[in-house]
Amino acid sequence: QVQLVESGGGLVQPGASLRLSCAASRFTFHVYAMQWHRQVPGKERELVAAISSDGGETSYADSVKGRFTVSRDNTKNTVYLQMNSLKPEDTAVYYCNARQLSRSLWGQGTQVTVSS
Repeated sequence: QVQLVESGGGLVQPGASLRLSCAASRFTFHVYAMQWHRQVPGKERELVAAISSDGGETSYADSVKGRFTVSRDNTKNTVYLQMNSLKPEDTAVYYCNARQLSRSLWGQGTQVTVSS
């Protein structure tokens, strides 16, 4: 069973930090580029961060640049999203996405809520 499982979400106050993890199993993790997306109710899913298969290249949405950092550990089949200086507008369900050629695999999502 190929799967991606996100964890690390929760309820935090503005300015706080969270680290999301996405653990991959039963596929060749190191050949996949990885992405983090988020979705707010009633809105389209938004790409927030991406990292190449070897971790050498990263990219971010303008809304999170300077606050979020994506990384991966291919020995642990895990990708991370470090989120600092969280804002209420970061509230969303965050999804992990694995991409390799025509394949696109999604996790189930983890809820992040930023509220005072």
